[in-house]
Amino acid sequence: MSNARFNSPVPHNEPVLSYAPGTTERAALQAELDRRLKTTIDAPMWIGGKAVLTKDQRRMTPPHKHAHTLGMAHHGDAKSVRAAIDAALKAKKDWENMPFEERAAIFLKGADLLAGPYRARINAATMLGQGKNAYQAEIDAACELIDFLRFNVSYAQQIYADQPISSPGVWNRLEYRALEGFVFALTPFNFTAIAGNLPSSCALMGNTVVWKCADTQCYSAQVLMEVFQAAGLPDGVINLVHVSGPVAGDVIFKHKDFAGIHFTGSTGVGKLIQKSIAGTGKKATLELGGKAANIVFDDAPVDQAVEGIVNGIFFNQGHVCCAGSRLLVQENVHDEVLGRLKRRMSTLRLGDPLDKNTDLGAINSGEQLTRIRE
Repeated sequence: MSNARFNSPVPHNEPVLSYAPGTTERAALQAELDRRLKTTIDAPMWIGGKAVLTKDQRRMTPPHKHAHTLGMAHHGDAKSVRAAIDAALKAKKDWENMPFEERAAIFLKGADLLAGPYRARINAATMLGQGKNAYQAEIDAACELIDFLRFNVSYAQQIYADQPISSPGVWNRLEYRALEGFVFALTPFNFTAIAGNLPSSCALMGNTVVWKCADTQCYSAQVLMEVFQAAGLPDGVINLVHVSGPVAGDVIFKHKDFAGIHFTGSTGVGKLIQKSIAGTGKKATLELGGKAANIVFDDAPVDQAVEGIVNGIFFNQGHVCCAGSRLLVQENVHDEVLGRLKRRMSTLRLGDPLDKNTDLGAINSGEQLTRIRE
């Protein structure tokens, strides 16, 4: 048994690569895109470390090219959710008793894999499955997720080091433990980084997880599971299921060993979750949407304000929980700001996200497009 106190590596933000013409990263990304466009994959559920294939297979297609098939996602049912819960509970004892530095080393290894051999894979899968351009994929699927994995280890170590003050003759000690049961991670389609962070951050703290990704993120979720497995994550710690939200919720929220939920998504779904677990004492971490505002006063540099407005609402096709979906402008600069904004919007290039000249790709799904039109 070690009697040393270990310090995790000091995290630094992962550099964003340029993907400029002639760069090695651009060549690697294009090669991976070409490879994926010529092949199809199965996207199974992962339960207890095993790939689970089903008869309920659903086409995965790029949002910008519905005629193209990326592969088939294998969807399950309530039985699949119960199997994932059983796998999580089976893995729980060994995982939560593993020393923190050993758990942390797995996710730090995952960050290194994403920064290296899996970088082109996760970016290409995000571009094809979620319709991002290379820049959007790089800062999300690669850099932000790498940062999550590295900074989470540092923050977790800070939490464990946080101890109560002791009065004379007393030694107060605080022990941190995983939750009593399993955690449900429910992740959105818009950011691969969030999809990877929600289950892994819970697992880092000693929890075992049932993870349901969004149906339109199944393609890149497979790469995330590949990374976790390659990094050495034990079977059953993170279990990926493809089921409908109501089916998952009906089984999980009623289960006696359900301990908490980590969710990013719409405010409406967040309220339903709160209602479902109200009064139960279950833990809930909910990151929801809203109507964020860009506010422009008359002393603002107008060109900078316009760029901020355009980025705030059109980045990632507007699929951002903090998108600037309202614009408040001081009256005496209203006409100038809106005039320049209209001219700037007219220069945005809409098209295929695989085209280096595209600014704005496709809306992620027909459901999302309907919401926008409404």
